[in-house]
Order: sequence, then structure tokens, then C-alpha cells
Amino acid sequence: MYNKNILVLYKKQPALIKDFDGDKIVITFQAGAASPNGKKNRYAEQKVREKDIIPLSEKSCTSLEDALSYEDSSISTLIQEAYELLESDEATAKTPVSFSELSDIIKADAEAQAQWFIFNALTKSLEFSLDEAALKNNELTFIPRTEDEINVIKQKNYEKEHEEEIRAAFIERLKQRKLEFPGDAKYMVEVENVALCKTEKSKVLVEAGITQTPEKAHKLLLETGIWEITKNPYPTRYGLSMTSAQQGLGTPPEEERLEVPGTAYAIDNEWSADPDDAVNFDGKYLWVHIADPASFVEPDSVVDKAARNRGTTLYLPDGAVRMLAETALEDYALGLKEKSRALSFRLLLNEDCSVQECTILKTIVNVKRLTYKAATEQKDSPELKPLFDIAKRNVERRKKSGATNIDMPEVHINVDPETKKVSVSPLVRYEADAMICEMMLLAGEGAAHFAYNNRIPFPFVSQEAPEFPAKLADGLAGQFQLLKCMRKRSVGITPAMHSGLGIAIYSQVTSPLRRYSDLIAHEQLRAYLDGRKLIDKDTMLERISQGDAASVAARKASRYSDTHWKLIYLLQNPEWQGEAVCIENKGNDSIMMIPSLAMQTMLKGTQLALNQKVTVKASNIDITTQEADFSIC
Repeated sequence: MYNKNILVLYKKQPALIKDFDGDKIVITFQAGAASPNGKKNRYAEQKVREKDIIPLSEKSCTSLEDALSYEDSSISTLIQEAYELLESDEATAKTPVSFSELSDIIKADAEAQAQWFIFNALTKSLEFSLDEAALKNNELTFIPRTEDEINVIKQKNYEKEHEEEIRAAFIERLKQRKLEFPGDAKYMVEVENVALCKTEKSKVLVEAGITQTPEKAHKLLLETGIWEITKNPYPTRYGLSMTSAQQGLGTPPEEERLEVPGTAYAIDNEWSADPDDAVNFDGKYLWVHIADPASFVEPDSVVDKAARNRGTTLYLPDGAVRMLAETALEDYALGLKEKSRALSFRLLLNEDCSVQECTILKTIVNVKRLTYKAATEQKDSPELKPLFDIAKRNVERRKKSGATNIDMPEVHINVDPETKKVSVSPLVRYEADAMICEMMLLAGEGAAHFAYNNRIPFPFVSQEAPEFPAKLADGLAGQFQLLKCMRKRSVGITPAMHSGLGIAIYSQVTSPLRRYSDLIAHEQLRAYLDGRKLIDKDTMLERISQGDAASVAARKASRYSDTHWKLIYLLQNPEWQGEAVCIENKGNDSIMMIPSLAMQTMLKGTQLALNQKVTVKASNIDITTQEADFSIC
């Protein structure tokens, strides 16, 4: 127990022990609250526990007022001398020192009323910092700072004192695009935030006389060397993560599954890393096997919500940002292991390939992976020929129902992760591409019929019929006319005609690893198969909308990212020349398609015939506005 008139620390402020009341200690401390008459109460009393206070000295203090009014102009020098003394002693250098020991070093035999002044001076000194961790254990110790730490504090103090002139010098350097690193980098953070659409305001841009737009901020970051020209801001601008989902999927549950005889084929691009569908024909049934992450992912679970917020896997030229965790691929993608778990759509087809019957089964499948090229080369094999035949008949059926096939140029963009060297190559279409597309459409059609017949609230996909002009141009110009006539697709809980595909009732179910609408469809189908509660119509509609909104943002980010890397490619290849095809005339201007880049441009003041071809070159490429001038060579 302490004695009366001992100076103590209470909530980092000085107090004096006045009396004792049982196991409580009565202290006096300085108060700032006003009394009813409007005057400030200089002192107040309070009962506290012993653990709430820490003694500053064992000696009696004359009064709290004396402790508060005590001053000694030599303390700063004495603290510096104490620091130098401790620093020179290898045994004690950089180790915590108790306040009582440090006080004795600073001013031996100092009176009790001096202790608060010494303590306060130490907390404000450059040389020592209060040990906050020890303070929580009622231990009063100080830690000597290193010289580097002291220099950092001195620099901060200097910057604070000279803030206006330092900032003015920075703005002048910024106007001249001659920043000094690393010091100036901290001022540019707000400019980055404008460039990434995290904020609309930047004091730096205003002071530099630059318009506060993402494009202007982007340009400034390039001109000052903060960003490399390859920096792609578009995913962040649309609020998208640049890392794949972290919510891992556990091992698929052990459950009864039908083992499908024979081999199914997962056919995709050679660079595909997430195969999620495989197909085979057993002589009677067409089987479409789909990855089965819904065996683990339950509606409204952590993984489901994370996938809903992403909407889709974001495919960028510089890599994929996955809707489900990368670790999910090993267990849930098809063909990465000897046997794959799948949710299989067994389809009995009519002669014209319309769906007569769809059965959905949990399966184990032997899957063999093939590229589109390899599958096309094997199209006459006993295993694959039936699939190609079914695809041809299904195309004819859909055409009779008004399906519109649009063939516009596509490219594959690859970015070397280390050198950032970009390559752009036309996407070669093989017969197997079209065959697999037809298989996926049949699976979506079968799933939609299954859901409708069993009254399952489901994400149906539809599209209103387009209105085509009386006369369509030939070639690429005609394809462009068709594209402009197409209506937006719609996802909802009410089935309707998908006019673009020529399918009366349709849903997408073939990509649950990378599309949220497909994943929620699988969750619903599995709940039905297991006899569990289904997601109701209103909830289904709400979740479809959330996932679709995220998908729209991802598609926009992907489109702008593609253009970004195409322009980088042109900058990296300044001698590039390519063929351009006239696809539309607007007044005296011609809209051109550059097939080798899958890129549109306008030749102003130039009138060309539709489908006329010319060779063009690029100039005035602006990464920040995604603009480039093309002219005829």
C-alpha cells in the first residue's frame, strides 16, 4: 500500500494520493470540467484501485500544484546526456530502462514534485519512447530510440514546421515532371486513387492545374514515372479484385455417384487451365459432364457470397482472377485427375436434336483432355464422330428457329509476366470449337426443361428477337450489321425464347467454376436431387441480379484491359502494319475493322466501299484515353 502525498500516474496524468477508503485509494488530480457557476474546477477527487495508478516517486510531494508548476530548463540537455550515457554502455544500450532508474540518471536526488516534469519531458523527447506494452502491466519503462528512429522523427518535425514551402517545392517539381524519389511518392498516392477511381478529388491535381479525371491522373503517373506504361488500371477502376478468391473449397464430400463407363472428352483451348466440361455419346444418350463445385458450396455460404460478389472469373491477358479459389481446380476441374466428380446431364435427343429427356446425375467420369485442334483432327474417330454429327443437326434445328450466327474477328492476347512483352494472334477457330458450343447449348436447354418441368426456381436466359434491315451487306460488313441489331440478353426466373440462339427455353449451367449464375443453378439442381429446401423465387432473382451486376463490371474491365494491351502491343511494335476492312460508312468517314487486332477504328474524311480492304499503320497512341490514330499506308 502506498503512503499519502505520493505522486502517481493515473491515465497518463499526474495525481496525488490524498487518503484511503478500505481497498480504494482517494486521489486528487487536475480537472477540466466546469462547475455549475461556470468556473473551472482545478482539482477533483476520485476513488481508484491500486492497479489503476503507477507511482512516479516514493518520496512525498509537497502538493499537486507544485508538481504541475515545476519547470527546469536544463532537463532537455540532461535527457540527451542520459541517452548518450546509456548508448555508450553496451550492456544497457537499446534496452528498456525503468522510469525511476532513468530519472536518477537524468537528475539524481530530484525532489518528488520534479518527477511529473521529468516524465512528461521524456515522453516528448526524441531520445526515448514510452513502453506502452509495459504500461499495460503497470510497469513504467522507456525504450531508447535508435539513431535512425531519431532522424526519422527529426525529419517529420522539420516537414511539419516547413510544410507549406516543402509542398510548394513539390508542386513546382511536379509541374516540371521532375519528382524526387522516394520523398515525393507519398504525395502521389491521392493521384493514384483518382486514376484508379477510388476517389474523384485530389488536392495535388488542383494545385498542379490538372483536371481531376482518371485519364489525366493516369497520364501524370506515367509522365512522372510512378507507373510503368504497362500498368493496367481497369479492373481496379471497376472495383474488382486483382487476386483470385481466397475462400477455399474443402475436399468434395463422399456421396453415392454413378460411375459412367467409357471416356469423356474435355475439349478446350490449349491455354485453358480450368476445364469444367466434358462430353461423350454412348450410342443412345449424349452425356455432358460438368464440374461439381456445388457438391461443396451451399447457398449463401461464405464461398457462395464471395463468388456472387465477383460474378465471374475475370480473364485478362496478363492472367486469370478466379471466381473460386485456385486450389479448387485440383479437386473440381475435369480431367486434372484420373477420375473426375461431375454433375452430369444425360440427354435423350430426338432426330432433329431437340431434347426429349434430360436426367441429371451425380457421377464419376473418366476424362481425357484434348485441344480444339486435336479434337478436330480426330473428328472422324468412333468416339468423336457422333458428337460432330449431333452438333451439325443441332445447328440446323436452331437455324430453323431463327438462330443468328455472327462471325467477327477474335484474337488471343498474351503478356509475358516478366518482360511484359505482348503478343496478339488471331484466334484460330476449329470445327471442335463449334461442336463443343452445341454440346453446351444442349446441356443448357436440357437443364432449363428439367427445372421448368420440376418447378425449380432457376436462372433462365433469354433474348428478344432482333429487327434486321431488309438488306444485309456481304462479308464482315454484314456481320457487323447483324451484331448491331442484336438485343441484350436477359437472366431471370421466367423462361422465354432466346432468339439469338434459336432455343425456346434455355439456361447456362456449363461453367460453375467461373460463372456465378451457373454455380447457383447447380446449387439449386443439387438441392432438388437431395430433397433439400430450394432457394425461393424472390431470393433467386435477387442473387441472380447481384451476380449479373458483378459480371457486367468484369466484362467491361476485361474489354478495356484487352484494348490496353493491344495498344501496348502497337507501342512495342512501332513498325506494325495491318489489313483493315470497311464495315460501315458514316457521312464522310469509314468505320474499319482490323481483323489481326480485333479492333475497330475510324478513318475520318475517307469514304471506302463496304468490305474494301486497305493497309493501315498506327500513330498517336494514347494509353490513358485508349485512343490511336490509324491511317492508310
